[in-house]
Amino acid sequence: MTPATTSPRTPAPTATRRAVPIIAGFLLCIFAIGTAELLVSGLLPQIAAGVQVSVAGTGQLVTAYALGVVIGGPLITVLTARMPRKGLVLSLIVLFIAGSLLSAAATSYGLLVAGRVLSALAQGTLFAISMVVVTTVVPPDRAGRAIAIVVSGLTVATVLGVPLGALLGQAFGWRMPFLVIAVIAAAGGAVLAVAMPRTPAPTTGARSELRVLLRRPVLLAIATTAIGFAGVGVVLTYLMPLLTQVSGFSGGMASALLLAYGVGSLLGNLAAGRLTDISPIMTVRIVFLGLTVILAVLPFAAPSQPATIVAVLVFGLLATATIAPLQGLILRHAADAPTLSVAVNVSGFNLANAFGAALGGGIVAAGALRWTGLAGAILALAGLGLSWLATSRTTTAFREPVSHHLESRQ
Repeated sequence: MTPATTSPRTPAPTATRRAVPIIAGFLLCIFAIGTAELLVSGLLPQIAAGVQVSVAGTGQLVTAYALGVVIGGPLITVLTARMPRKGLVLSLIVLFIAGSLLSAAATSYGLLVAGRVLSALAQGTLFAISMVVVTTVVPPDRAGRAIAIVVSGLTVATVLGVPLGALLGQAFGWRMPFLVIAVIAAAGGAVLAVAMPRTPAPTTGARSELRVLLRRPVLLAIATTAIGFAGVGVVLTYLMPLLTQVSGFSGGMASALLLAYGVGSLLGNLAAGRLTDISPIMTVRIVFLGLTVILAVLPFAAPSQPATIVAVLVFGLLATATIAPLQGLILRHAADAPTLSVAVNVSGFNLANAFGAALGGGIVAAGALRWTGLAGAILALAGLGLSWLATSRTTTAFREPVSHHLESRQ
């Protein structure tokens, strides 16, 4: 699959035949890293006892992982800009596995932090490359769906990976979940080792990646992610106490609603992938508009249990529906050197989660738990405005398929 033999807009027949195993391999890896990112939250008491650190101190493992993603993703992407993609993907998977195994074997808090950071360093670049590669192995009109399928690994990690990890930790000790996600990542790596074709190293280097990143539309699209998606984090982080303390649901019913939220997120993400193939511009605008409305309505729906159920389900459908179109926009704006831009956008999602959680925490501390939705709505509205700026000067070339110009980079 080279520029000499393949149109930049049409995947080679060999690539098309390999699409399913390549997408499946990346899906397994993204599921593993998504589970690893959130795993500690469900194992705090067991890990705290195991390494003899307070629960609050153990919670800083989440922060360490997030910082590893935010800082390590762009840095590693720049340093490896000229590495062949297959070798880089497999190296990153090995790095993630090594971090997971170190976490499982850690006998001290310091070693556990080191293991978490090692795993986190692989996440941003691996996620970015997966977004670029999957758009080159499917027909152009299915690129958005390919992105959504891989991204669904994160949603499934939230819905199933984290709860199952907590159950494994309770049954077999906190080290077992880290071993299991290492095995899952190894399985994904094995599939990719067989399915991914060997390709020449990219001709674009760090300078090209940085030059593309600094384009105004790319920066605006990343800002859309960091600010607009923070609106989800404000509400989602404190959704459980909202359901129990404001809406009056029992703990069991609230957990069931969170599960329904997760299933809705998976469905919404896949639906957004299909819509992205039609128009990423309109998809991202519609989703942010929908988020703005439902988050603004949520505080007024919260006192009514039936209204809250409807609001949570709609919120779930829209929450992750921003990811595929935003990644699609990044890939279009940064088509000639996209990896760093996508990696920074991944960091943008992590920053959005961190900022949203911090802002929500401040609102809750002020005794305004019910009104987190209004803050989320303001951020979603800001995301809508930024997405409009990012796409206001569209050209006919901008409307081309997501995989435009990407295959020649693989």
